[in-house]
Amino acid sequence: MNTCPVYRRSGGLAYGATYSGPIGVILDPTFDEFKYSELPFHSTLCGSCSDVCPVKIDISDQILKWRRVMAEKGYLSLAKRLSFAVAGHIFAHPEEFHAVEKTAGPVLDYTPHFLLYNRSLNPWGRDRELPETAKQTFREWYVANRRDEDVEH
Repeated sequence: MNTCPVYRRSGGLAYGATYSGPIGVILDPTFDEFKYSELPFHSTLCGSCSDVCPVKIDISDQILKWRRVMAEKGYLSLAKRLSFAVAGHIFAHPEEFHAVEKTAGPVLDYTPHFLLYNRSLNPWGRDRELPETAKQTFREWYVANRRDEDVEH
């Protein structure tokens, strides 16, 4: 749990489940799939949990499989299904991704607070503030600082 970027920030029992952390994401839905249908989506799938697991369970792969189960059983809200469809489209089209990447920060700076923290649109934001957006994207930094080094090697 201490290596997971999500649970490191939110704490062990932040999501109301019996078992905490990435292992809890795998175990808790076995008791009540509907009640814990959101848990598999509380992960970045970065693989850090799998890397440190002392018994070599591929936790991130198990979480991904639970996501598929929840989607197939229709437990995803309409908002989540639409969000995933839009994100999938944008990630599949680099030109669109770069356009969104460039405009998202400035748009967030001017978006009214009541839209960003609306309980219906963003329940996550009830008790949290969004971090300040970076002035430079990773891609912009990479092109400016590292691209030439990669070409030389």
